[in-house]
Amino acid sequence: MATAEAFNIYKLTPVFLDDPFPVYHALRDHSPVHRMPDGSVFLSRHADVLEVYKDRRMSSDKTKEFGPKFGNGGLYRHHTTSLVFNDPPLHTRVRRLLAEAFTPRAMRQMEPSIIAMVDGFLDVAEDRRELDLIGDFAFALPVGVICDMLGVPVADRDRLRDWAVTILGALEPVISDDHLVRGDLAVENFSAYLKDLIDERRTALRDDDILSRLISGRVDGEGLTEEELIQNCIFLLNAGHETTTNLIGNGTAALLAFPDQMQRLRDNSDMMDSALEEFLRFESSNQLGNRRVTVETVIGGEKLDPGTVIHLGIGAANRDPEVFALPDQLDIARSPNRHLAFGWGAHVCLGNTLARMEGRIAIERLLARFPVIERNGDFTRGGRARFRGYRAFPIKVRAA
Repeated sequence: MATAEAFNIYKLTPVFLDDPFPVYHALRDHSPVHRMPDGSVFLSRHADVLEVYKDRRMSSDKTKEFGPKFGNGGLYRHHTTSLVFNDPPLHTRVRRLLAEAFTPRAMRQMEPSIIAMVDGFLDVAEDRRELDLIGDFAFALPVGVICDMLGVPVADRDRLRDWAVTILGALEPVISDDHLVRGDLAVENFSAYLKDLIDERRTALRDDDILSRLISGRVDGEGLTEEELIQNCIFLLNAGHETTTNLIGNGTAALLAFPDQMQRLRDNSDMMDSALEEFLRFESSNQLGNRRVTVETVIGGEKLDPGTVIHLGIGAANRDPEVFALPDQLDIARSPNRHLAFGWGAHVCLGNTLARMEGRIAIERLLARFPVIERNGDFTRGGRARFRGYRAFPIKVRAA
């Protein structure tokens, strides 16, 4: 119980960042609506997190929270303009403009190119008999896919990845002054790069990339301002890699930790879809979300006043034993699997179909190509609370 009482999302320890799940279990048992010193609350039960997702009165707008955290620099401008941290009408307008690029039909058309990209990475790994699953594969794949969708030249992609990691890292509950400076600079550099790319694309719009759609698209006669266009392109590049990278890394790590489930999946390739949902549940890429209460409400038996900030424990909800039997066990056949890895409702992850397709193709073809997959050193966690994944994941592989 002391673990639950002492939990403070603004003072997270290395032990927690390495393995938060014991703390999440304690919170669900002893303090499911856990109050922080600043008056915000942390929710750890599946039912409570889902209730907040379903309540349209909850706000995703972060202008009040991000002002004190970021000041008025680039990070504030980016994170208060991007799709994910906004309410209607901006959220509705941007989402509708992007929706065409993420339809099932559009995803099916992309599948051959994603398979070719995956096979290219695995060809290199087969020659070397080793790879860093993150840098050489899980990170490179979604960045390549989303950059293709936006029409970003191959030569420019490495620096975009560095900017993306810095900008997303600023969403951790607490960041250093140094990270704030680097984050602001990353937004400025990213914005300047995209402005040039957008100006170039305006002169020759295409019908096969998202950027052209965003430039020319209109919702009820209204398009995006240049600032909205730039910041939501940054958001797409950032969100486009984070979820898939962690899905592939966390999913592969889970299979290595549960070798019986890896063998089960090798023997039953038709279980890949259910396995993918279990990877998403077991170690969700996005572990935390946030909402702000707009009207007095009751969650989990606790009255919450307007203005209260809610921390949504997505990772905790996805290990709730009230919903998932033996939640700390990987079960690739788990059904039903009502995880919340992609959120719920109006803010459900727009790219969830693409992330699932990338993750399925990557893990499926990795297992099919290499009967032997073994550790080749220490797996290094990312040291983050919001996004759970690995920085380094060295493995040895051997083909048949």
